Amino acid sequence: MHSRVKRRVILAGLACALAGIGLSRWMSPKRMAAGPFAARYATPLRPPDHGLSVYHLGHSLVGRDMPVMLDQLAQAAGFATHHHASQLGWGASLDQHRTGAVPGFAEENAHSFHQPAQSLAKAGYDAVIFAEMVEIRDAIRYHDSGANLAHWARVARSGNPDVRLYLYELWHNLDDPEGWLDRIDRDLTQAWQDELLRVAMADPAVGTIYLIPGGQVLAAATRAIEAGKVPGLTRREDLFAKTQNGPVEDGAVDQIHLNDLGTYIIALTHFAVLYQRSPEGLPHSLRLANGQLAIALPPAAVVPLQRLVWQAVSGYAFTGVAG
Repeated sequence: MHSRVKRRVILAGLACALAGIGLSRWMSPKRMAAGPFAARYATPLRPPDHGLSVYHLGHSLVGRDMPVMLDQLAQAAGFATHHHASQLGWGASLDQHRTGAVPGFAEENAHSFHQPAQSLAKAGYDAVIFAEMVEIRDAIRYHDSGANLAHWARVARSGNPDVRLYLYELWHNLDDPEGWLDRIDRDLTQAWQDELLRVAMADPAVGTIYLIPGGQVLAAATRAIEAGKVPGLTRREDLFAKTQNGPVEDGAVDQIHLNDLGTYIIALTHFAVLYQRSPEGLPHSLRLANGQLAIALPPAAVVPLQRLVWQAVSGYAFTGVAG
């Protein structure tokens, strides 16, 4: 075959391949300009005056326990009608939820709070919270995170044009070679804002998506704990689960999943963002999704951590909370 013809055949084949897997995964996605993006968050949201119906779309870093803790916190704060539904998976990406290829779907959704993600188009939830898979760099590189966040935002708005949309900022493995705190600090802008929020919000139909700063709160809690400012806690591992060997803990620290203490802090973070009020004074003895009592924070640690959550949430404009 003539070399010029062969080159054309190769290029044509490459073009077809790129089209088949999605050009957006090979080209820089369109982003909302930095100025208009920041302007979206200049005016805080109005605090809700009623209990919210909330939908969580994600995986094990959402889990079953945290939304149930959030239910209890909201109801204790006087929002008696707060309730939630969810769809979870094993490390599932927003892309996998979109295609239906969700790892661990049957296992993770075998509970009464599950509602199919497609129900967002008609259920009319007050708030929808999206959790992308981590490692977040892999999600961006291989799972088209910004485009899929935009997809789910449009679906949620079709069910309720006034829905409040949130992206749940996560964290990385404790043993990340670049440093756990360093990654959380750096990825807030580079990944969560620039590669997810700005890409998704480049579509005018998406509207504004706010951020629930889970990683930022855990980082702030870790710094306070390791500076000796939180009585009864001494290190970041105090907030993380132990790995399981079958039904028994083997004593090793789970490098990414939280224990009951860490889960409680994340539930406080969700409450503070959704209801735009300090969680100080809320109960710290809560039940898990299975009805058992969660392990509670040391009593002297409760108020410092509740205040820390509010400082982190109210000090970050992208939450929609007035500082």
